[in-house]
Amino acid sequence: MDDNKPADGLMMRLRHFTPRNLFIIAHDLAATAAAIVASFYIRFEEPGLVERWEWLKVILPVFLAYAAAVYLLLPIYRAKWRFTSLPDLFNIVRASTVLALSMLVADYILFSPTFYGTFFFGKITILLYWFLQMFFLGATRVAYRYFRYARTRQHAREADAAASLIVGPAADAEVLLRAIESGAVKKIWPAGILSPSAADQGQAIRGIAVRGRPEDLEQTVALLRDAGRPVVRLVLTPSILVPEANPETLLMRARRLGLATSRLPSLDEGGEALRLAPVAVEDLLLRPSVKIDYQRLEQFIKGRSIAVTGGGGSIGSEICDRIVTFGAARLLILENSEPALHAVQEALAVKGRSTAVEGRIADIRDRERLFRLFAEFKPDMVFHAAALKHVPILENDWGEGIKTNVFGTVNVADAAVASGAEAMVVISTDKAIEPVSVLGVTKRLAEMYCQALDAGFARRTNGGHRPMRLLAVRFGNVLASNGSVVPKFKAQIEAGGPVTVTHPDMVRYFMTIREACDLVVTAASHALGPDSTNAAVFVLNMGQPVKILDLAERLIRLSGLEPGRDVEIVFTGVRPGERLNEILFAREEPTAEIGISGILAAEPVCPSLDAVRAWLAALEQSLANNDRAVADRALREAVPRFQNEHRPA
Repeated sequence: MDDNKPADGLMMRLRHFTPRNLFIIAHDLAATAAAIVASFYIRFEEPGLVERWEWLKVILPVFLAYAAAVYLLLPIYRAKWRFTSLPDLFNIVRASTVLALSMLVADYILFSPTFYGTFFFGKITILLYWFLQMFFLGATRVAYRYFRYARTRQHAREADAAASLIVGPAADAEVLLRAIESGAVKKIWPAGILSPSAADQGQAIRGIAVRGRPEDLEQTVALLRDAGRPVVRLVLTPSILVPEANPETLLMRARRLGLATSRLPSLDEGGEALRLAPVAVEDLLLRPSVKIDYQRLEQFIKGRSIAVTGGGGSIGSEICDRIVTFGAARLLILENSEPALHAVQEALAVKGRSTAVEGRIADIRDRERLFRLFAEFKPDMVFHAAALKHVPILENDWGEGIKTNVFGTVNVADAAVASGAEAMVVISTDKAIEPVSVLGVTKRLAEMYCQALDAGFARRTNGGHRPMRLLAVRFGNVLASNGSVVPKFKAQIEAGGPVTVTHPDMVRYFMTIREACDLVVTAASHALGPDSTNAAVFVLNMGQPVKILDLAERLIRLSGLEPGRDVEIVFTGVRPGERLNEILFAREEPTAEIGISGILAAEPVCPSLDAVRAWLAALEQSLANNDRAVADRALREAVPRFQNEHRPA
């Protein structure tokens, strides 16, 4: 079988052969013939070439056929000339070396003793051929690349491309410069680079000069303006956006100069194309982003059937996008808002992926409908993102929080179990630990129900295989999600203030929407993977919590304003259901290492399923009688550390 692998590979390449490939092979064979004739002419001049011509007419077709086979096997014809690079040129060197060595072997073994009686080529001729072959094959490719590069420059200038400064080290800036040269990024033209690296100073990257450091922004903009090349845009590379680089200072200076700002996406964002994006506040608020093994997640999701509740929300829609990107076979989106369902379906349709997407209007409170939909769809996994989550609202409408967050989760979990799903992941919150709000305690009870089911399945493990896994992931504050503090602060700043902060010592954990959704899928991949543990609670390592006051001041400065002078900060007092800091794990939950960087996990200690169902029955009674006192007793019995003063919001 192994002996046939080269032949199989060659046949596969031939099946994908295109007219363009045929043209390149023809060009390369013409270059080979020209290199042979030229090397003979240079070595022996015209009389020597004439003397060998008859033999050469016989040898040349055979050698060209052999060269064609070499070009197909290596293969040098597959590289696009527009993107000719050092690996492509090295491939040409390999092919030329193989042909030159073959010529040397033929000259010593065949021609010298058998046919010609002496060396037909000679070592000097073969050396000349080797150099000429590499030159003829490589020069046309390099020339074509330069032609495309020059044309891109010309088109960019004719289209009034925005003169831009790139801020970042040479290695980052080169990624953008290559994208501009290839035409992947349009309508901007680099006027210079500002690099923080001392080694880059006085250098040029792909013909673009390093004009100083980021601190030299004002001076560089003034010099270029005086030279008739006014800068209108600043492009920030990923390394400039890390917290240690203090990007808010640079952005404040850029906005005072009237420069638009864009960022170059990092390679781990999972984007489908290299496109400049506006600099978002969310890029600047966190510790370095947690790195996720996307290959692992793609292998896990590919080909599966997934159901997502609350799929039209800010978290749910991003989970749906992730699932489609990772190649799920089918996706069921459950959403009780028709506009939100339509929006997420339209967004997924634009991606043009092969996943079969089905959207259904459904409320997770409707138990019978959930059972019917899950029985029809038969999901492999369920991601439960539907919830009510605004703390002050649920303090007033406590019953609605119980109906959705507790009984809605019970309905989803029971429907998932009945449909034969392999796993369910419920999205919880850091407010669920030692809760002081209706949101926190309802999320904690929802966790406990799923954990009790999971513990029951663990006891029914057969041959190392559980019937199902039920997991919880606890989110911190998700930046840019619906109702998060950042959009609120931005709106207040745009209105001229004041910016309202509840308490100067209030701190919160923060994560991006991307990190939140990656955590959801990672939890499922671990629970169903070969290295699965008993962990059923997963939390992202969000670093140190951030003071809300510091966050507000930073956002004001990012807008080019000064806190306290241009925009006032007002303290409004802690709201009902809030506390100064959040907790990630309960005291009785033993944390566990699961071997995935950036993810913390715990093995829950939960009551029996019978005990949880007794509390659920008490909550049902409280809802039927609209009796909050009964609800509180059941919730405090279920979650002894629950403390709530019932202050009206």
